Amino acid sequence: MHFGSLPYKTKQFFFVLIKLSIVVGAFYFIYHKLTNNRDLDFKQFLAFLSEKDVFSIKNISFLVILSSLNWFFEILKWRTLVNSVSSINFTSATEQSLGSLTASLLTPNRIGEYGAKAMYYHASKRKQIMLLNLLGNVMQMSITVIFGVIGCYVMYSKYDLNINYYKVIRLIMIILTIAFITLFTLKQDKFKIKGFSLERLKHFFSQLSKQLIFKTFWLSAIRYLIFSFQFYYLLLIFGVDVSYFNAMVVITTMYLLASVIPAIFIFDVIIKGSVAIYLFTIVGVNEFSVLSIITLMWLLNFVLPSILGSYYVLNFKLSKAKP
Repeated sequence: MHFGSLPYKTKQFFFVLIKLSIVVGAFYFIYHKLTNNRDLDFKQFLAFLSEKDVFSIKNISFLVILSSLNWFFEILKWRTLVNSVSSINFTSATEQSLGSLTASLLTPNRIGEYGAKAMYYHASKRKQIMLLNLLGNVMQMSITVIFGVIGCYVMYSKYDLNINYYKVIRLIMIILTIAFITLFTLKQDKFKIKGFSLERLKHFFSQLSKQLIFKTFWLSAIRYLIFSFQFYYLLLIFGVDVSYFNAMVVITTMYLLASVIPAIFIFDVIIKGSVAIYLFTIVGVNEFSVLSIITLMWLLNFVLPSILGSYYVLNFKLSKAKP
């Protein structure tokens, strides 16, 4: 959409309208998801939480602390990445992280986060910012895969998963075919990602220090351990008698399987819920408890930060974009 020829006040009006639309849209989808979930009645959900004493000062305080730590390390990771190309303080990193979360809430796999974070910077640096965001997400996904593969192996060794091997082989063949096509495409000179040629991508990432990549990797690992422990703590609150090791086997497997399924982010809770129900049923956890935990994790780690992020969306000004 081109606003260049419009008067300043008209452009400002449209800009405010877009920001309001983002916030109202995010709030509406959150409300709709909570009140129109066929798998989890909201009133029963609240009654169940009250019965399990989730709202006690001790439990709610500890859960909020864990969510705060989760986002603290995410914000620290973003600040670490951006500092490699532009100086940024923790306050600005918080604004960009939470604001982009709200703005990307309705987009598939949070793809809108790339553009939202880039908007905070001058046009000359936006592609770099998008690539740094890509690196941060790749590091987080790498941690999910590492822990998930270990979890899958242990779970396969320990439990009867009733696997349909024909479907598994078919899935592997599809993945190998996609991988072959991707490798063939990547060899083509004209292939580009986000407007960058492969040579430019290689050059950009080769310029990043190993220390930056190493620090980003470990910050991603710390985040993963925090929200995984939060899931385990909720299992304990709901009276599930399971050791930390056994719980982590299922949790890491769940996050891996849920992460490889493309989905609109607002429905991420449904995807994780379906995977979690299957996996936790194997170890004897009832379906309602699993759905309640997944919903609580979603509320604590995405809905609550996105509500805070709405403040930054509403106060965002294009003039703040950094050169």
